Amino acid sequence: MNELKVISFEGQLVTESRLVAEMVDQQHKELLRTIRNYIGILTGAGLRSLDFFIPHTYQDAKKEVRPCFLITRKGCDMVANKMTGEKGVLFTAEYVTRFEEMEKELLTPKVLTPKEQLMASMQLTLETAQEVEDIKSKVEQLEDKVENQMTLDYSMQRRLQKAVAARIYTLCDDGKERPRLFRELYREIKDRFGVASYKDVRRKDLQAAIWYVEAWIPRRAA
Repeated sequence: MNELKVISFEGQLVTESRLVAEMVDQQHKELLRTIRNYIGILTGAGLRSLDFFIPHTYQDAKKEVRPCFLITRKGCDMVANKMTGEKGVLFTAEYVTRFEEMEKELLTPKVLTPKEQLMASMQLTLETAQEVEDIKSKVEQLEDKVENQMTLDYSMQRRLQKAVAARIYTLCDDGKERPRLFRELYREIKDRFGVASYKDVRRKDLQAAIWYVEAWIPRRAA
């Protein structure tokens, strides 16, 4: 009797119907017919057949695709329950042993060889370096947004307004003339910084705008 191979498939431990047929000395097509009959009974009873048998395929010697089933431990229980005599006993012993061995293997932490430890360390270093680069890129994008896209908040607008008022009141004592100077200065701020309103001045340009205001001279006075 050949050894039964158990693998992990989509979170379930399974073996393959061809191996089971070989172990119990049964033609594969006969086992497929039996499994399909089980599936019909399970489905008719409202039970989930995929917990027992999972439809699958394989390539034969001619590279042609053929049907088979992946059989879970529950499915093996069902197949074994219909067997009698030595074959049934040996099959039950084999699949129980192999499923338990696979379960134990999955639960036991793998001890890495020095080479595997080095590879894992290198992989972790690469992943960490990539994470650092990703964070750096995001920070640069944020800084670029703050520097080149974000406009003055309310407190910054007030600072610029106060600078404008201080300059106008320094230059002019005439209450009737000041409104014209305010309009002129705000217009030149917009022209100088390429914005539709002084409120749209970029945050990074606030100090430059204040310096511009402090040095501004009205056209008429010039």
